[in-house]
Amino acid sequence: MVTVLEDTEGLTWKSSNSLASHTLSNYFSTAMLIVKTFHDVPSKLDNGRPIRIFVVSPVVANYPQAKFPGVVCFSEIYQVTGPVERFAGQIASQGYVVACPSSYHEFEGPEAIPYDTEGTDRGNRYKIEKDVTAYDEDATLSVDLLVSLPNCNGRIAATGMCLGGHLAFRAAFDPRVLSSVCFFATDVHSATLGKGKNDNSLARVLKGDMTGKGELVMIFGKQDTHVPREGRDLIRKTLEDAKVPCSFLEVQAQHAFIRDESSKGRWDAALTRSLFTFMMEVFDRTIGRDLGPKVDKGEQVEHVC
Repeated sequence: MVTVLEDTEGLTWKSSNSLASHTLSNYFSTAMLIVKTFHDVPSKLDNGRPIRIFVVSPVVANYPQAKFPGVVCFSEIYQVTGPVERFAGQIASQGYVVACPSSYHEFEGPEAIPYDTEGTDRGNRYKIEKDVTAYDEDATLSVDLLVSLPNCNGRIAATGMCLGGHLAFRAAFDPRVLSSVCFFATDVHSATLGKGKNDNSLARVLKGDMTGKGELVMIFGKQDTHVPREGRDLIRKTLEDAKVPCSFLEVQAQHAFIRDESSKGRWDAALTRSLFTFMMEVFDRTIGRDLGPKVDKGEQVEHVC
């Protein structure tokens, strides 16, 4: 007799009946599955109106006390959409607890904003109506939530795309954030984030607020009309002058190239997969293991062939 086993991805295995129960038990004892929930966290800057933070977590059966590193995943101007949730789920599937804050809780509920013209206009309007200090509070509350969760070990990284790329950049000012991977971060070069379109992100870098903290990765498409070459050059120079440990990647892509839905013809799945692997190497190295405190001995790199 043959027994067919089916997993959560719809894949099947065939085994002899005597082995079926054992095989199923082994599978569910080692599989890393994903669960989703949310937390409504009061905001001090919005008269206590809560921010909804969606949490995507890995779960391993029979290991109820498992702990994982945490990642804050900041969204585009459309809040936590399907593409953002799937991106977060991919990170969680590698063994990370992922928190996705709803950035526009001051203006409306946590529901995703449509990718259509009206939704784009609404998201862009909110982006410059919200105070930069409120964005920073959202990041702080997200990190606070992660470190408070019983399944998080307190080692935190950040990532995000578009608006979220800029927010992941600013999250790097928090010493608890050990690495940030920023996809096509908007408004950094022009200092136009938030109310008054006058943020201080690069100014703070120049002051040294990011120096000596976590590792940064900036990823831009060379055909991204939102961040021209001059803007990318300014960001790179500012980070290097401030001696921020940063990998700066410029790829052949447009804006929003990792969005797998309503990308308006810009989604590059192969490039997204490659850069996701790059991001996970950074996370695995910086928060996936505990290396203890960094000790900089000031050693120079030897010039050898």
